[in-house]
Amino acid sequence: MNSRADRSSYAAWWWTVDRVALVLMLALITVGLILAFAASPAATGGPLTAGDFRYTVKQMLFACIAAGILGGASILSLQQLKLVAAIVFALALIGSGLVLVFGNEVLGARRSIEFGLFSLQPSEFLKPGFAVLAAAIIADRTAMPLPKPVITFLLIVPALVILPLQPDVGQTTLLLALWAALLFFSGASLGWMAALGAGAAALGGVAYLTLQHVQHRIDQFLNPAGSGYQTSLALKAFAHGGLTGVGPGAGTIKYRIPEAHSDFIFAVAGEEFGLALCGFIAILFCLLTVRLLLRSADQRDRFSQLAGAGLATVTAIQAFINMGVAVSLLPAKGMTLPFISYGGSSLFAVALTMGFALAVTRQRPQLPQREPSLFELLGARA
Repeated sequence: MNSRADRSSYAAWWWTVDRVALVLMLALITVGLILAFAASPAATGGPLTAGDFRYTVKQMLFACIAAGILGGASILSLQQLKLVAAIVFALALIGSGLVLVFGNEVLGARRSIEFGLFSLQPSEFLKPGFAVLAAAIIADRTAMPLPKPVITFLLIVPALVILPLQPDVGQTTLLLALWAALLFFSGASLGWMAALGAGAAALGGVAYLTLQHVQHRIDQFLNPAGSGYQTSLALKAFAHGGLTGVGPGAGTIKYRIPEAHSDFIFAVAGEEFGLALCGFIAILFCLLTVRLLLRSADQRDRFSQLAGAGLATVTAIQAFINMGVAVSLLPAKGMTLPFISYGGSSLFAVALTMGFALAVTRQRPQLPQREPSLFELLGARA
């Protein structure tokens, strides 16, 4: 047990970090490892061929690294957080551009670069970096030549150009949703929010008209005769599992679901563990999101309030989209379920996102009278 009289760095972290949110995050990682055992044979084998647990072993390694990222990010001070976020965002943007040249092409898309044991998807790290940077700009009291919503939008313009070229509509959607959420939390006028809604509708129309795979997925979703191939199998998996599931390892439909270990791992949970585990996963995400939003609202500085709310919201939106696609409430997006889907990039990025959230929601009894702005911090390091 740690005593409050202990003045070590670990004790200072333990008594100031949001331990409830931390437990919820670790619970989601644990559920992800359990489902990795269930989904790995389906991803490495088939209905008539035996699979193995290679993805499970790799996911356990990824989980250990992710835990280190989560803990390391959570100890950052607000000043360090802004600097780290700037570096992460810049590297993620550069990496996303390099993917177009050096990335692996899978089903006509280039989104990741191979690094031996795993592939890295740089675009996953744009979200935590942008959430912190945009919050720092909006919260800065320094007068700026352009409105702050415009400045934050210009920050992601390069990403909005690069991501559709990969193409990655899912990450583009999340970045725009994150930007809109930050403006909403900062108190943007109804005019701004209405303009954002109109712009989102226009971009959706452009994507539908210019990207064939987007048109195909939306047409499938709107077709009353039935849903797409993956979604149809996912619904059959939920029906097969019922309330309590068919039991660990006893699922059969999972062997026919493409990307059962990543994009459609929620369907594997439904088949083998039933509605009970699916409901438990949804409750964990709801509790985590509400907890982080409440902690963010309790912070005394505007930067922490905005950054914490943005980081919590973008993770919640991603989880909602993934689960919504699996149960045919939304068109297929090709988006992972945070903490749970297989993949190093996804797990590392969400660990960094939640580590940043834990850092900005830590209890800070005494704040400096004025936090240095992001521009002052970057200038001091130059």
